[in-house]
Amino acid sequence: MSDSLDLAAFPADFTWGTATSAYQIEGAVAEDGRAPSIWDTFSHTPGKIDNDDHGDVACDHYHRWPEDIALMKRLGADAYRLSVAWPRVVPGGDGPVNAAGLDFYDRLVDGLLDAGITPNVTLYHWDLPQALQDRGGWTVRETAEHLAEYASVVAGRLGDRVTQWATLNEPLCSGWIGHLEGRMAPGLTDLTAAVHASYHLLLAHGLATRAIRAAAPGAQIGLVTNHSTIEAASTRPEDLAAATRMDGHTNRWWLDPVYGRGFPADMRELYGVELPERPGDLDTIAAPLDWHGLNYYFPATVTDDPQGPVPYAREVRLPDVPRTGMDWQIDAGGLEALLLRLTDDYGVRKLYVTENGSAFPDAVGPDGEVHDPDRARYLEQHVGACARAVRKGAPLAGYYAWSLLDNFEWAYGYDKRFGLVHVDYATQARTVKTSGRRYADIIRAHRQSHA
Repeated sequence: MSDSLDLAAFPADFTWGTATSAYQIEGAVAEDGRAPSIWDTFSHTPGKIDNDDHGDVACDHYHRWPEDIALMKRLGADAYRLSVAWPRVVPGGDGPVNAAGLDFYDRLVDGLLDAGITPNVTLYHWDLPQALQDRGGWTVRETAEHLAEYASVVAGRLGDRVTQWATLNEPLCSGWIGHLEGRMAPGLTDLTAAVHASYHLLLAHGLATRAIRAAAPGAQIGLVTNHSTIEAASTRPEDLAAATRMDGHTNRWWLDPVYGRGFPADMRELYGVELPERPGDLDTIAAPLDWHGLNYYFPATVTDDPQGPVPYAREVRLPDVPRTGMDWQIDAGGLEALLLRLTDDYGVRKLYVTENGSAFPDAVGPDGEVHDPDRARYLEQHVGACARAVRKGAPLAGYYAWSLLDNFEWAYGYDKRFGLVHVDYATQARTVKTSGRRYADIIRAHRQSHA
């Protein structure tokens, strides 16, 4: 129960929020001037998405956003992490701005503020305009420059009311899963393309940071990255080396450049791909941040796999451990460890858990309720891990539960439900789950602990 959590560990001004992303919830993919993104293309490619699902309607948030704000208020959330759809605002990726697209986010931000909810805006959550993909996408430098131009447009419009900004969400997924593994848009399996995309994504982060600061003085800017703790499956030297490689691939490649260390030499050698570097790029990538967002879902235990793909390390499925409906191992200790690593190893001065959550097979019961005790337990375990990290010195300023709503879960379609609120996709009816009520209870209990 929440009364057993060490909620007093969190400061009085700790932020409790929920998170979503544009393509996963908005729908309205061809309305009011929005152009296709790489996810529209990918999701309509046969065989790419479970059940051939797509985001054409999703949760219809584009039309139902007032109802969704009311749900956030019902949960007691302080903040809402949303993403802006690049193809809705700048449909061609560069060039003319779509006024109707900007107007939507204008209304959404005002609605949040009217409800007493702080918007935390992510500029890029994977929905690259297809027009830019057709010109090379993240494998070319111009895309990074166009992201900065788009950032300037959005920050120029919303920056008088939005202070919390994130440049990118999970560049690892865009770079590695989208360009190396092929399981996400744009669906490539090319190491050179993946390494170049990873570089340009981080360059885009640095350029966008500069652009937001110019357009919205006083903005608080962060980067959101996803990480896992990595353990070797045995004490064999080969497995220990595999764990180091996987840590480089999953963690260090995305953190070292941002914190002024450059791209890890061991990984550059492993990939064997020349980076598209220009003088000054590393300084741009390492632009000082106001905060860092950590997305955490699961740990990884790996063994040496010399015949497999880069990084030649294969995840081992441990027996007899709890797992989510995604078949991801549940280990709240990994969240604590990563918060402390970012604090101690990288010197991060302000942290948010920007995503953390679990998928389980939910259904509305005969009583009209959605009982999801496993998700409620997951939530409490991970909030508890956050409290332990704070007690050990992590400068954690907030926690955003993933997700407010059940939504389009990328290649898994609609079968995997992460929401604190259940969505009936046929009717768009929303039902707050047991976990949503538990989260509301945690938020209230924390506030009472500082009353």
